[in-house]
This record gives sequence, C-alpha cells and structure tokens, in this order.
Amino acid sequence: MRRPGVGYAALLSLPGAGVAVSDAAVADQVEVETKYAGYIAREREEVDRGAAHENTPLPAGLDYRTVRGLSIEVQQKLNLHKPETLGQASRISGVTPAAISLLLVHLRRGFAANTGHEQQSA
Repeated sequence: MRRPGVGYAALLSLPGAGVAVSDAAVADQVEVETKYAGYIAREREEVDRGAAHENTPLPAGLDYRTVRGLSIEVQQKLNLHKPETLGQASRISGVTPAAISLLLVHLRRGFAANTGHEQQSA
C-alpha cells in the first residue's frame, strides 16, 4: 500500500488476502496508517528527542550572542527572555528547532571546554 495506485481494495483482490472489513472508515484508516507509518515514526522520534532535552538547564549568565549560528533575532529573544531550560527556550516564538540544536552543540562544547576534557572528533 506504500506504492502509488496500490490501496486496500487492490490488496484484497489478491489470493489469500483474507476477508475485507465492512466499515469503509476502518479500511481508509488502515490505508492511511500504512502509507504514513514511516513519517509518523520519524515525528515520534523527533518528539522523543525534544522531550529528552526538555529539562536541560541553560547557564544563567549565558550570552546568546556567543552561540555560533544563531540569528540576531533569536539571540535577542533569548537574551530578553533568559530561559532556564531548553524546553522553555523552544517555546519562545521565533526560536526554531535548528536554534535549539545550536544551543545543544554550544552547551556540549562549553561543557568540554569548562571541564578541560577534549572532545574526540570522528
């Protein structure tokens, strides 16, 4: 059903397909879930990654102008609101998922620099 032109009805015409459901809404739902299963799984993974960093603390004195790659608009908004966690930062209007990723990279690099540990590059 993931191929164009192949649907629930076409599959039922194959030998050994079994008995069709009588409710058209159920058949449509099966078709939609099958076609979009990959997209839904990716979105769930993205949500799970975001939830894992929801409570990641941001340093109180962080000057967001020092975070490489952030747009000036995002720098200004973060410096204005001073979020305490990545979750709070992600809910500020105009702060994109890409900006949150840049903050994560900045925090990881800062952590390695502050502890004297060198990060290994692959």
